[in-house]
Amino acid sequence: MKHLILAVAITLGFNAKFDAQTVASVDLKNLEGMTVNPSDLVGNGNPTIICFWATWCSPCKRELNNYMDYYADWQDETGVELIAISIDDSRSMSRVAPFVMSTGWEYEVLLDPARDFARAMQVINVPHTFLVNADGKVIWTHNNYAEGDEEELYEELLKLVE
Repeated sequence: MKHLILAVAITLGFNAKFDAQTVASVDLKNLEGMTVNPSDLVGNGNPTIICFWATWCSPCKRELNNYMDYYADWQDETGVELIAISIDDSRSMSRVAPFVMSTGWEYEVLLDPARDFARAMQVINVPHTFLVNADGKVIWTHNNYAEGDEEELYEELLKLVE
């Protein structure tokens, strides 16, 4: 009986770890109202950054604005794509598109108002950033934001292309 319990525990532990290492498959809408599945946007041979954010979250906006300062260089060096996932709910979702237009962000922005994708990715609070390798596996995650965190992300990104 002990061996059976151990085998089940190992299997469950392996599955939980495996699930946490992949990008969840959840249909979301982009700012144009088209359905997009984030799992279809990763694992295309280039790294991907996935940032969960909200219009009411000042650190989120600072993070994504600061990433924008480096994004073109990061793309040239690594081929990285960034996907910004808004968790604004139905009350604040109407603010997302005007905000994004005012920032000049060149990211793919997806809407997760019911937080289905956030739950599937085990996001509890924002900002929350994931770095996904060229094979579609999550290899680094970071919660919250402080000035200079973009340097840590860049270092992790460079490890993927060395």
